[in-house]
Amino acid sequence: MSIPPAADREPLASGEGISHRSEQAAEDNPRILLPRGLTLRAMVPNAITSAALCSGLTGIRFAIGGDWRGAVLAVILAAVLDGIDGRVARLMKAESRFGAELDSLSDVIAFGVAPALILYLWSLQAVPHLGWLPALALAVCCALRLARFNAQIDMAPQPHKLAGFFTGVPAPAGAGLAFLPIYLWMASGRAELREPIVVGAWCLVVAFLMISNLATLSWASLRPRRGIRLELIALVGLAIAALLTGPWLTLVGICVVYLALMPLGVMRYARVRRLRRAARAGAEPHPSGG
Repeated sequence: MSIPPAADREPLASGEGISHRSEQAAEDNPRILLPRGLTLRAMVPNAITSAALCSGLTGIRFAIGGDWRGAVLAVILAAVLDGIDGRVARLMKAESRFGAELDSLSDVIAFGVAPALILYLWSLQAVPHLGWLPALALAVCCALRLARFNAQIDMAPQPHKLAGFFTGVPAPAGAGLAFLPIYLWMASGRAELREPIVVGAWCLVVAFLMISNLATLSWASLRPRRGIRLELIALVGLAIAALLTGPWLTLVGICVVYLALMPLGVMRYARVRRLRRAARAGAEPHPSGG
């Protein structure tokens, strides 16, 4: 059997496996060379993503054993790893569609399923029939958010993204916000913070924020003035020291700051939209008089 012409062969994406058609062609004709799989360079960011996935799943294991501290810290570690993998991929020029899909699947489990199950086991199972619904909403809204993101990968860049903003609360930030009752409970020991009605209502709020169309600040939209950059560096160092010495109160403070910055993100994006409309209006040709 002759090798099929190039026009009849499906293109293969490097590092993303092979199509069913190419597999069948390889079985029919051993002379067709198949890709050897992911390169070492492409494996590094994907390995970090897999580590984030494993960390999120380990958080569920800690929650089953009643180790709430370990469960929360495992999800936080997953968020840190999730913030690293994309930057490593860009630095190593190892971005791929495979990595994007793996990252989304990891995010659904680590920042949707894991927090939902942890919060359910920690508080919401006290009312199993009603308590399951807020936990389910948190996981489902995280999945819907990431499905929306994946659906827009091949589309033209969205207005929020072009301006350096997120659409809604990102999945890792949503997981961190969802744990706010646990942070407060760990810091104060107050039993009312573990009440299912409090935890369930907060889960619904966070779930809504993840799938909302609110413009939220991203690192790209934060441009501090030159005069305060040294102060910001010192503030970051102090925040890390605070995390080591008083992690739960520090996490509460981070959540409060993030929530306080959300109206600022909405106002800044509204300003960007006004400037864009003004620029388009100035670029439009004026109708000739007479």
